[in-house]
Amino acid sequence: MNTRNKIILSVLLAVVACSLPWMVAANGYTIRIMTLILLFAAMAQAWNIVGGLANQISLGHASFFGIGAYTSTLLLLRWELSPWLGLLAGLALAGVAGALLSFPTMRLKGHYFALATLAFGEVLRAAANAWSSVTGGPVGISVPFKPGAGLALMQFESTRTYYFLMLGALLVTSAVFWQIRRSRMGYELRAIRAQVDAAEVIGIDTARTKIFAASISAALMGGCGVLYAQFNFFFDPDSIFSLVGISVRVALICIIGGIGTLFGPLIGALFLLPLEEIFNAKLSAKGAGVAQLAYGVILIAIILAEPRGLQALVGRWRKAMGRAK
Repeated sequence: MNTRNKIILSVLLAVVACSLPWMVAANGYTIRIMTLILLFAAMAQAWNIVGGLANQISLGHASFFGIGAYTSTLLLLRWELSPWLGLLAGLALAGVAGALLSFPTMRLKGHYFALATLAFGEVLRAAANAWSSVTGGPVGISVPFKPGAGLALMQFESTRTYYFLMLGALLVTSAVFWQIRRSRMGYELRAIRAQVDAAEVIGIDTARTKIFAASISAALMGGCGVLYAQFNFFFDPDSIFSLVGISVRVALICIIGGIGTLFGPLIGALFLLPLEEIFNAKLSAKGAGVAQLAYGVILIAIILAEPRGLQALVGRWRKAMGRAK
């Protein structure tokens, strides 16, 4: 798909996305799921910068998500600073954390890098559980809701408003990803993904490129954490630094949708999150683990059918239909 068609498709998707929330109840279950789909698509797009372009499979992005959530919430609770200022602080702190993590791990590849990022997330989760005087510990922390605060405190009585907030987050993260992908850094990241040694031979500063990409990806993930805290109003260390619920899920969304592509995270989120909800609702009563088993079987089938994800699978189907005509 060329750039012109991608722009047209993006505009059409934006129009559809802006129309959908008016077709459902403003505070119903459906609009909440739609809002979470957009949030996780934005998170997956942030992950896509390092996981898709550089092929550095991170299993610790929940750590940056949690840093953003705790930063904005603590600033609001301790000093009554607006979450919009907390958003800036969360972006900055998560970005710095991403850069600091990349210093000792930038030479690692494959499962070594994945394990290092996983360990970082687990350390932050354990620290948040232990530091109860600041984080609330295992009990968790609540964002105080002030009726009528509205935009000033990023608190809304209608879930529909949060939907548009998450849509904005997805558009921003997608724009950043697309700009990086088309820039010199994007080509450098793909060269690093193909062969690190060869990239260094042709003059690419692989360390600088990886650190810069990691900090951008981490900062965007931290921003998503701020939005989640304001949307959910409560979180604890085990949920906000969750390996399976956040780190693995955003990686799966990218891989299933189409890793390294612009629309892959959105396609993956549109497929995986509703599928999870359907299986949990329909199969949970059948027995423990049945829903997870069925979910896993479908994911394995998709990956075996097309390792490049659903976007590539749709492309193959369109080509087959074209030949059939």
